[in-house]
Amino acid sequence: MIGKGFRRNQAVEEAQAKGFDDFELRLGDLMRGERATMGKSLLDVQRELKIKAAYIAAIENADPTAFDTPGFIAGYVRSYARYLGMDPDDAFGKFCMESGFATAHGMSAAASSVKPSREERLDNGLGKDIFTASATPFVPGREALLSGVEPRALGSIAVLIALISGLGYGGWMVLQQVQQVQVAPVEQSPTVVSQIDPLAGGAVTADGPGTAVVAAATPADSLDRLYRPQALAVPVMVPRDGPIAAIDPAATGTLSSPPVDQGAVNAALADALGASSGDTPAVQVTEPAAPGVQLIAVRPAWVRVKAADGTVLYEGIMNAGDSYDVPPTQDPATLRVGDSGSVYFDINGKHYGPVGARGMVTSNVALTPDALTQRFAVADISRDSDLAKVVAVAEAQTGQ
Repeated sequence: MIGKGFRRNQAVEEAQAKGFDDFELRLGDLMRGERATMGKSLLDVQRELKIKAAYIAAIENADPTAFDTPGFIAGYVRSYARYLGMDPDDAFGKFCMESGFATAHGMSAAASSVKPSREERLDNGLGKDIFTASATPFVPGREALLSGVEPRALGSIAVLIALISGLGYGGWMVLQQVQQVQVAPVEQSPTVVSQIDPLAGGAVTADGPGTAVVAAATPADSLDRLYRPQALAVPVMVPRDGPIAAIDPAATGTLSSPPVDQGAVNAALADALGASSGDTPAVQVTEPAAPGVQLIAVRPAWVRVKAADGTVLYEGIMNAGDSYDVPPTQDPATLRVGDSGSVYFDINGKHYGPVGARGMVTSNVALTPDALTQRFAVADISRDSDLAKVVAVAEAQTGQ
């Protein structure tokens, strides 16, 4: 009975298997999972917690040797655990248990900030330094040499290089053409002068079968020939429609007429008028010109002259001494004056008016000689000193 009971208990213990998630997780795995859930990278944590990304990676890897000062490890671990929403004390306890880190107190040597050597830092449980590994998630890798070159830009660069090369070659060819010296033929072929006799008047004699004498030109002739302006080829301008413009329609064509004897025409007109017989020429009766109307201002006044159809003939301010001749029209024009006592009428050398009392506005005054002489009396110059001055000035100008 005892033996059977012992085997039964042992079989029950062996039948208790672990579940698929019944395994122990390390602190680094939990922290990395929480950080991945938050969607944060090591650089994001460094920017928000103001803790180096290398320290965050060391905490997740349970590597206390990566810290420069061991006294700050507890604060870093608790701050990072609090950032991830974990229990700070529980996280720090697991970190100490997994890494074998123990908090140093007092003046112990472990509490000092002695930086570990490179060999010690390389042995961090992963077998390599997190800063030297090219696959470190938070350290950007070095870019390749041609990584910044876009394949699509190669065609544009080639076109640009070809354009610059073409422009350079064209400029070089133009420069070469400019620098070329062209020899133009002269009218007289050069002659080799072997001997010059100054006593013979500058004549040159060449012995041989082709004897020739060339007169030496004086310096003045040489300079004159050098600086003599060459004859310009002046183009002969022929008008395109010259032959057509030269045609006289009165002399040729259907519209042409025989030449008129102007003397005969004049004689016929003289006979018709009786000028050749000495008779008195016909009397031409003309009607004398109608008297005109002139406005004269002795003081500043606003004046407007309007035609019968409503057209404004004159509008403005007439100062003292100004005058305006009313144009003769079939229908009489009308006058409107702002200061009626400052405007008079001049008809055949006589002054009529004023238009009205001073300071009053007068309208619809017909500007005809008959209407004005019937409506207004001859002005008394002695009663208006300004009118007397204007009349005196007008008479003085007429006398001159």
